[in-house]
Amino acid sequence: MTSDLAISVSGLRKSYQDKAAVDGLDLSVARGEIFALLGPNGAGKTTTVEILEGFRKRDAGSVDVLGVDPGHAPLSWRTRVGVVLQGTGEFDELKVSEVVRHFARFYPDPTDPDEVIEQVGLAEKADARTHTLSGGQMRRLDVALGIVNKPELLFLDEPTTGFDPVARREFWELIRGLRAGGTTILLTTHYLEEAEELADRVGVIAGGRMLEVATPASLGGRNTGRTTVSWRASDGSLRSEETDAPTAVVQRLSAEFGGEVPELVVHRPTLEDIYLKMIGEQS
Repeated sequence: MTSDLAISVSGLRKSYQDKAAVDGLDLSVARGEIFALLGPNGAGKTTTVEILEGFRKRDAGSVDVLGVDPGHAPLSWRTRVGVVLQGTGEFDELKVSEVVRHFARFYPDPTDPDEVIEQVGLAEKADARTHTLSGGQMRRLDVALGIVNKPELLFLDEPTTGFDPVARREFWELIRGLRAGGTTILLTTHYLEEAEELADRVGVIAGGRMLEVATPASLGGRNTGRTTVSWRASDGSLRSEETDAPTAVVQRLSAEFGGEVPELVVHRPTLEDIYLKMIGEQS
């Protein structure tokens, strides 16, 4: 594996009872980037990530994670990787600080627990029992447990499921801060807005295969896709026009109406539009 890659996968395969969950998947993730893995339920995302984390054996293919095959990784490799599952566990009667200190003892050179608690925005809750935390605060605690070992690579599984919009955006800032500190992040998410906000690149999986890897702005030709311009015509009807030159259409309409165009809407394909089209074509 080249030194600029944190993850390198080629021809990955995994089947369950003769049904392929992962079917010849290729993937590369650069060091220092945020990579979002997208796909419907049953697409093979979880199996792929579990193989990368070293929790599940593969049937075929080559896998390098931080220069090591996770299927035969030594304990020292585990200290370089952080994993944040959808739920780490229940610690109802323990304080936040007690939980983080407990997990820190698993590693030979952990970050100071107080620093980690501050980093994830839980300093004011350090002495609170975990059962008193909100859903967003519990998720921050999950991240604290995943980064206390100073991981080079962090796996995030559906990190903001159930968050309200404010909590989700606060959590995004935490993730950006981790990346700014040099951590490579692989996340799975069903929130297309989240992938667009956070990811340097996204990969779409369906049927155990990687359909495409690209930046959020260019996935599926999104950056060159046709734009729909709609407006309210003089006779009261709603009109629309697909075009490769939306600016020219708007200029023409502005001239026709002598200025403002009634109920003008310019719609470019969203990441969700492209994603749903890609997944639909595989159905």
